Amino acid sequence: MLPAMGDNVVVSNMELEKLLSMKGGRGEASYVNNSQAQAMHAKSMLHLLKETLDRVEVDASREMPFVVVDLGCSCGINTINVVDVMIKHIMKRYEGLGLDPPEFSAFFSDLPSNDFNTLFQLLPPMPNYGVSMEECLAAKNHRSYFAAGVPGSFYRRLFPARSINVFHSAFSLHWLSQVPEAVTEKRSSAYNKGRVFIHGANEITAIAYKKQFQTDLAAFLRSRSVEMKRGGSMFLVCLGRTSVDPTDQGGAGLLFGTHFQDAWDDLVLQGLISSEKRDSFNIPVYAPSLQDFKEVVEGDGSFAIHKLEVFKGGSPLVVDQPDNASQVGKALANTCRSVSGVLVDAHIGEDLSHELFLRVEHRATCHGKDLLEQLQFYHIVASLSFLQS
Repeated sequence: MLPAMGDNVVVSNMELEKLLSMKGGRGEASYVNNSQAQAMHAKSMLHLLKETLDRVEVDASREMPFVVVDLGCSCGINTINVVDVMIKHIMKRYEGLGLDPPEFSAFFSDLPSNDFNTLFQLLPPMPNYGVSMEECLAAKNHRSYFAAGVPGSFYRRLFPARSINVFHSAFSLHWLSQVPEAVTEKRSSAYNKGRVFIHGANEITAIAYKKQFQTDLAAFLRSRSVEMKRGGSMFLVCLGRTSVDPTDQGGAGLLFGTHFQDAWDDLVLQGLISSEKRDSFNIPVYAPSLQDFKEVVEGDGSFAIHKLEVFKGGSPLVVDQPDNASQVGKALANTCRSVSGVLVDAHIGEDLSHELFLRVEHRATCHGKDLLEQLQFYHIVASLSFLQS
């Protein structure tokens, strides 16, 4: 069991890296069983990914493998599907140019706490050792690339200089490297008293989150600009918002700022936790605006922006019976738990965490009729090309 963190303890970025992950395994509240909506959202953006891949320079020499990376891969089938799409699309480009394809390598990267074991068990096998890459590409039910896992924060360097052709990251960059210290400091004007997320918080608190997001994104871009090969490209997707007001976090605000928030308040009112314990917990997520994102990319100067837009992804909830309020309530609780459960477990312990998410489910069930319509995610979609120095 993960140790519980004491009242008023600020979680450092190193501690957060050890804790933060989508819920592993294959249980009801695991990421594997609650990522169908992400799969649908990703599928709806495949044409934008392929446009990005069309800008990548291909090398006719075949001396070096073509390397793709999925940053923030998590532990489900979605990352394997997107890597498969990327490699097959690049292979078609080689064929269209009348070139023999090179060997392909794919790196799956996430924090060390990620459930890489589940991910590796989902990977299709390689064909028998010793066959050519052409035979690998033609083999059915096999993967056509060499695969490896890379644990570490994508806010730092992960790969050798000039070694990667394509970076892909979807539904991850909204996760901050840490909760801003001022947000949990009682004497700070940014103290997020009474809340576990910034949706509906005061403007000073939201600005602290915005600064942390922009600091993190700048570090991300600096690292990728060293690691990317000349002629490389990057496709990024993260939660976004349409409002210029950072305290209005859109779909993320409804996910973490309503029934999830109310469930924490229930635990306080029922004497199960102190208000200080609640106030020392904050979800390290920030849904940026287009301007928030654009400022950082332009400030870095290493990448050309080919596309930067807000894309409507839809609801994060997938249910068989939309009119069944209890099914909607359970779906929201499981979705919430799949992405935040590890942090909640660490903060209040597994037993109280179970009680919390039961209350999330109960409250969401009472509002099940409206949830599917109201809970809509918007994403920032960025297609970037590396500017050769």
